[in-house]
Amino acid sequence: MILEFEKYHGAGNDFIIIDLNKFHIEFSVEQIAFLCDRHFGIGADGLMLLKKNMNYDFEMIYHNSDGKPATMCGNGGRCIAAYAYNHGYISDETTFLASDGVHLAKIINPNYVKLKMQDVNNVQIFEDGYFVNTGSPHFVSFKYDIKTLDVYKTGKSIRHEPRFGSEGTNVNFCHINEENKLTIYTFERGVENETLACGTGSVASAIAHCTNKPDGNYSIEMVAKGGNLNVSFDKKDKQFRNIWLSGPVKFVFKGEIKL
Repeated sequence: MILEFEKYHGAGNDFIIIDLNKFHIEFSVEQIAFLCDRHFGIGADGLMLLKKNMNYDFEMIYHNSDGKPATMCGNGGRCIAAYAYNHGYISDETTFLASDGVHLAKIINPNYVKLKMQDVNNVQIFEDGYFVNTGSPHFVSFKYDIKTLDVYKTGKSIRHEPRFGSEGTNVNFCHINEENKLTIYTFERGVENETLACGTGSVASAIAHCTNKPDGNYSIEMVAKGGNLNVSFDKKDKQFRNIWLSGPVKFVFKGEIKL
């Protein structure tokens, strides 16, 4: 079977997008892992499937590069919204269904997309960091010297710690550059490696940074290896509302591959 695909990235966090309006196919774990393989396939951090939905503009189905179904992906959500816009499925605003519920996205321009995230009502505090679920589970630590940190080695060692349950967690290492500007490195589960950016991880890290701050409106610049993202939200009574993840989106190329 010959599949058409497009490749997008959000701050270096890259995705294969396949439109299920064009193909009626159920992918196996092995097929998805092949597509995402950077040596033998197309290469990506994950696969995004755009599917029709009767109640919303579309449904986003996400798989990590290991081929397994994944939880919410923030940069992937921004990328698939840009894809839907570029193909005329949506206007400059859209609501779509993802694994963690309904999301609103705004196309500021074809290369910049804002995505509304789910509210966060609980931040778990550990001695060495924070645990925040932003549609995907994230551990956030500010204690490491990220200039010398081996993100892969340290992230891998934390990712499967028993305190995070059988599925483990994503791991984020942050440095506070300024009051509202953080540098972030992320080890992603399912990718099982460092990625150039992580949307849900950036949201989790910005929230962790503000957990002990006064109530108010916050806008945090997140500096990742692949580019900068912005996270904004309202904080009140240890709850976080009106959370937006904003940043660049880029169409890279399109092609066909035999599966």
